[in-house]
Amino acid sequence: MFNNKTMLDRFSALETPFYFYDLDLLEQTLDAAKKAADKRGFHIHYALKANFNEHILALIQSKGFGADCVSGNEVQKSIDMGFDASKITFAGVGKSDKEIIAALQHHIFAFNVESIQEMEVINDLAQRLGVTANVSLRINPNIDAHTHHYITTGLDENKFGVPNSELEKAASVLRGCEAVNLVGLHFHVGSQILDMNVFKSLCVKVNEWKNWFEERGTYIKVLNVGGGLGVDYKAPDENPIPDFEAYFDVFDKFLERNSKQEVHFELGRALVAQCGSLVSKVLYTKSGIKKHFLIVDAGMTELMRPALYQAYHKIERIGEDKGEEVLNYDVVGPICESSDCFGKEVELPRCQRGDLIAIRTAGAYGEVMASRYNLREEIRYVYSEV
Repeated sequence: MFNNKTMLDRFSALETPFYFYDLDLLEQTLDAAKKAADKRGFHIHYALKANFNEHILALIQSKGFGADCVSGNEVQKSIDMGFDASKITFAGVGKSDKEIIAALQHHIFAFNVESIQEMEVINDLAQRLGVTANVSLRINPNIDAHTHHYITTGLDENKFGVPNSELEKAASVLRGCEAVNLVGLHFHVGSQILDMNVFKSLCVKVNEWKNWFEERGTYIKVLNVGGGLGVDYKAPDENPIPDFEAYFDVFDKFLERNSKQEVHFELGRALVAQCGSLVSKVLYTKSGIKKHFLIVDAGMTELMRPALYQAYHKIERIGEDKGEEVLNYDVVGPICESSDCFGKEVELPRCQRGDLIAIRTAGAYGEVMASRYNLREEIRYVYSEV
């Protein structure tokens, strides 16, 4: 994508670092996801935590997607951007009273309840406002997603959701909550999952718990199976759009549901990751005894993922390959932390001061996690046209 003179000429005139968003690719991705979901009657809520850039949100909202929020400000942002309140879910283990009240006043679709105490608090606040709160009870399916331990969420030992051992109590408390209406069950096993067998295992657990509630006289309208579908960080140009057909097909085949039950998904990374790249300029080249370094003007303040959980991003030089010698570089940023490194032993044509590089697949958990550490300037962004 970036190995051409056109990109180099366009970006050379811009101040770095910045995020570049390919809105055409984003639209293609959204259309592919929507087509695959619609044909099966599935509902998609976009996870704002992945990227809440307004241009991206506007395009997602225009496609009719719902919103999956994990803070009161994300709920408000969704409302401000025109998302239908009846398609907004609110998850998170630590919802404050202020956040809950605001969401109740917006009459959102449902709270994904993560603990018994939270359910009791929502009930009390809803009673004070004279409204009924729709909730989905989040259950930990205790499935290992085989991903980084910082982004796995579905094990009993994680902080998320109600553990299986407390479900009897949760069902009992629910029956006594007059201002709470149980509309569904919610599950989420983790992120960046590429093995479809993980989702098959999830379906088995969802079936078990749906039946458990229905055997006790509680009808479940919504099965919210979360998200977690991964993307190809190593070959973004070869696989720019995830295989939504294969993903949704797993749930279509293995999830037991009747004609009136809805299946909801909360997708973030799979929708926006590939459309974004972080563009940076080489400030200095430096060689040690055994290593070559590229010191660039972007740092962990602009893209936290490699420093936070050793995430891999493909790194490439922008412009035409003119047959230069290929070297292995440690690509590092200017931040005064040893963890400020985007990649080690990265194969690149010999680079020099002023060259531009692209750090790929940065549309999810990139811009949203940017910080002002070291009093860095706020990150900028540019777009392609749709």
